[in-house]
Amino acid sequence: MKKWIIVTLIVALFGWAVYDYLGEEDSESPVDPNPPEGAQMSAEGDGESKPSSGVQEGEMAPDFTLNTLAGEKVKLSDYRGEKVLINFWATWCPPCRAEMPDMQKFYENNDIKILAVNLTGTESSRMDVDPFVQEFGLTFPILMDQDLDVMGLYEIGPVPTSVFIDAEGKVQSVMLGGMNYDMMMQRYEEL
Repeated sequence: MKKWIIVTLIVALFGWAVYDYLGEEDSESPVDPNPPEGAQMSAEGDGESKPSSGVQEGEMAPDFTLNTLAGEKVKLSDYRGEKVLINFWATWCPPCRAEMPDMQKFYENNDIKILAVNLTGTESSRMDVDPFVQEFGLTFPILMDQDLDVMGLYEIGPVPTSVFIDAEGKVQSVMLGGMNYDMMMQRYEEL
């Protein structure tokens, strides 16, 4: 009896994978064979690459205003002239948790502003954010994206996603997934 359940489950999963793969092929838009140099791309398993984020390298970073955890208003354009890292994260995200100690160290050791945009609208409770920030001793601004407007503006999919912005306000790098200190330093040196 157990063998039949396992065989049925494997056949069902295989069938779903084929269905999902064929469905993606039909709905895909053409891919630029010559993407901008250095653009972050993600492989979808079909041999083609697609842009991985709504913001692209070389573009001006979309401006936004959010409140901090302490209730102060922060506007991205107020940081023009400075290097900025926007990190989109949530407390329920294991890679976000893993990268936060390195993010704090990076902030303390480099001339960069970090705006940590909490995807507050995805949290089970806004009250989850305070203990997270205290646990990791975070001292950079924690911005609250309550309605997920900035997440939508930047077309953020996976979290964490980090956007490195140069002093002119242009996007220089978009990183999907958690980063360690060395990865942050590599992107910083490219700004």
